Amino acid sequence: MNMKRRDFVKAVSIASLTPLAMKLNELNKITNGFLSTSKMPVLFIGHGHPINAILNNEFTQRLAKLKNEMEKPNAILMISAHWETSGTYVSTNPWPKTIYDFGNFDNRLFQIKYEPQGNPSLAREVQGLVDKTNIKEDRHMGLDHGAWTVLKHIYPKADVPVFQLSIDYNKGPSFHYSLAKQLSSLRRRGVLIMGSGNIVHNLYQTIWNDINATPHSWNLEFDNKVKNMLNQHRFDDLVEYQKLGAAARLSIPTNEHYLPMIYTLGLAESDDEIEHIYEGYQYAGLSMRCFKIG
Repeated sequence: MNMKRRDFVKAVSIASLTPLAMKLNELNKITNGFLSTSKMPVLFIGHGHPINAILNNEFTQRLAKLKNEMEKPNAILMISAHWETSGTYVSTNPWPKTIYDFGNFDNRLFQIKYEPQGNPSLAREVQGLVDKTNIKEDRHMGLDHGAWTVLKHIYPKADVPVFQLSIDYNKGPSFHYSLAKQLSSLRRRGVLIMGSGNIVHNLYQTIWNDINATPHSWNLEFDNKVKNMLNQHRFDDLVEYQKLGAAARLSIPTNEHYLPMIYTLGLAESDDEIEHIYEGYQYAGLSMRCFKIG
């Protein structure tokens, strides 16, 4: 018998009172019973500086509204700029911990614990969906700051299971675009797939002492070019970003923050509309653009 979502939440609450082995067994039973659902959207979030985790600004206020604009997902698959690996991995850690993968910008950041449950069952399903590459398990991965600094605002109660897919730094953008296409069935399993990076991310030309610094002209140029291409569904051109001129080269000196967006484009279907849910800039060299597909 299929399980309704309120029963899932109740079962997880009960499981939290039992020993670890029983918890894992119950979670596997529950996730195997997830209903097919209406198609979940896909999100790309420009996460910017870790300090956004503790700021109350237009960006974080916009993130906080998202949970009321979407059906609550069964789980979240996060593709973050901050989990790069040789080969592709999926996290099967049932209880991922908060990772503080940054310098000591502000001691308050280290007081935050964002620790939802993982979802090993769905993570292993990802392995079966993909034949583009051999996806390996990582049983110890926590949540990097590309994940938790964003999710903290969207689902502050940490009441949605989260698992991550790594980015293989040996592969080019077309590989990641094709791999993402093989994950599309998860959208109908109640899985919210989220890419977390930045369309423009040039740390060499940031103005670190001013979050509201006037953005560089090439930042504005490339961010708006990407917006227009997204609106026209010119995804192939965005995958081949190296051909998009000098502003693209300045905006993407390294592509780890751009690739999470490529994953979201691979998950788009022909009938999906694109909504720009936030537009803005920080520290002159970062675009904070966020959009929703579907």
